[in-house]
Amino acid sequence: MASEGGAPGSGATEGEAARNEATKGSIRRPPPSLTTDTARPEGGGRAAPRDASAPARQWPLLTVLVLAGLGLVVVGTDPFPQAFRVGTMAVGAALLLGAVMRRVVPSVGMLAVRSRFTDMITYGVMGGLIVLLALMVQPEPWLRIPFLEDVLHLTVT
Repeated sequence: MASEGGAPGSGATEGEAARNEATKGSIRRPPPSLTTDTARPEGGGRAAPRDASAPARQWPLLTVLVLAGLGLVVVGTDPFPQAFRVGTMAVGAALLLGAVMRRVVPSVGMLAVRSRFTDMITYGVMGGLIVLLALMVQPEPWLRIPFLEDVLHLTVT
């Protein structure tokens, strides 16, 4: 077995010795299939200057969380007859607001999870579906879509 040094008499061939000599000063890199780090999402920097407090730097995420939290409180406390519908719509609106902020605000802090496009689509679709389902909830839905009512009746009966 050849030694790594490639010294004369060590059994290393001239090609191995030359290759070892050429790579002595170079940086050894991991194989391309091994991920060592991930890139920060586009727009994932601070939303406020570095000297601002931590909550101020994360105001986009806190805005979305507070609105969703208020919706959950309304659903949980049930203070008025349509509280479930209104609270659920607030949760959906929070996600839609997150999609809009992801598009408009250049730096949204920890609200950025993936690429800008992926975040916008994910927040927008999920928020839109939650609002749509909140509008269609029984009894006495505020929005009637006949096609979806037929699908629901087929699955229930």
